[in-house]
Amino acid sequence: MVISDDYQHLKIEYPDDGVLLVTINRPEVGNRANARLHWELGQIWLAVSSDPDTRVAVITGAGDAFCGGGELQKFLDQINDFPKIAQLIKEAKDIVQNMANCEKPIISAINGMANGVGAAVGLSADISIAGENALISDGHIRMGIAAGDHGALIWPLKCGLAKSAYYLLSGDSLTGREAERIGLVGKCVPDSEVLGAALELAVNLASGPQHAIRWTKRALSHWLRVNMPIFESSLAFEMLNFFDGDVLAAATAAKAGRKPVFPSANPNSSKEVDSI
Repeated sequence: MVISDDYQHLKIEYPDDGVLLVTINRPEVGNRANARLHWELGQIWLAVSSDPDTRVAVITGAGDAFCGGGELQKFLDQINDFPKIAQLIKEAKDIVQNMANCEKPIISAINGMANGVGAAVGLSADISIAGENALISDGHIRMGIAAGDHGALIWPLKCGLAKSAYYLLSGDSLTGREAERIGLVGKCVPDSEVLGAALELAVNLASGPQHAIRWTKRALSHWLRVNMPIFESSLAFEMLNFFDGDVLAAATAAKAGRKPVFPSANPNSSKEVDSI
C-alpha cells in the first residue's frame, strides 16, 4: 500500500523509487506542534514500517524551520490536567519508540530550528543531517520541566554524558555545525543543501541491500531499547512537572514575553500568577 494522505500536518511524497519524504507542514507557526501534529509524529512511523513502497524515509520541515517545539497553547492546556498528561506520555513514547522500531531507516533533514519535540524527531532518526546554521535545543528546562521526551536517552548515546549534561541542564541551543562536531548529528552541510543531501543518501540506501540495512538498524536500535528505563523515568519526571508551580511560572512568563521567576529557586519571593 501507499501511505495515505490523511495526515493534517504531515505532507507525504515519494520523490524517488523507494524513498518517502515526510514534511512537517505548519510553516506559518515554525512547524510547532499542536495536539494533532504531536500525535501524527508518533503514528507515521507505523505506516512507514508496513508500507511496501517505502524503503527509506526522510523527514524535514516546511519553510525555514524543522519544528520549533510545541505550541504554547498546547503547553498551557496540559498544566494540571491528568488525562491530557497521560495521553502525552503515550504520544511522546510513540515518537521515540516507533522511530526506533520502524523497520526502515529514517533520515532527518534538520533545517532551521529544532526544539523540544522537533529535536526529539530530528535526533531520534537513524541518521540526522543538519544545516550549518540549524538551531537545535532541548528547551524543557527553560519551561520548568525535566528533559524527558528524548533528551536523557538520545543525547548521551550520541554525544556523551558531559556534553549532554551541559546542553540539557542549560537549555542552550547549538548550531548544526557544533552538533556535528560533538557527534549529536551524523553530518552537517550548508543550509541550502540539507534536503538534497538527505534525499541523495536516501536514494543510495533505497538501492542498497535491504535486509542488511534493516538488520543493521535493528541491531543499533538495541542501544535505545536497553536504555529505555532511562527514557521511561525521564518522561515520568517531565510529566510530574506539569503539576508543579515552576511550569505555571514558565508558561505565565512565556505568554507575557518575559523571563520566568521559578518558585523553587525563589522560595521567599512572591509567586507568579496562579492562573493563565
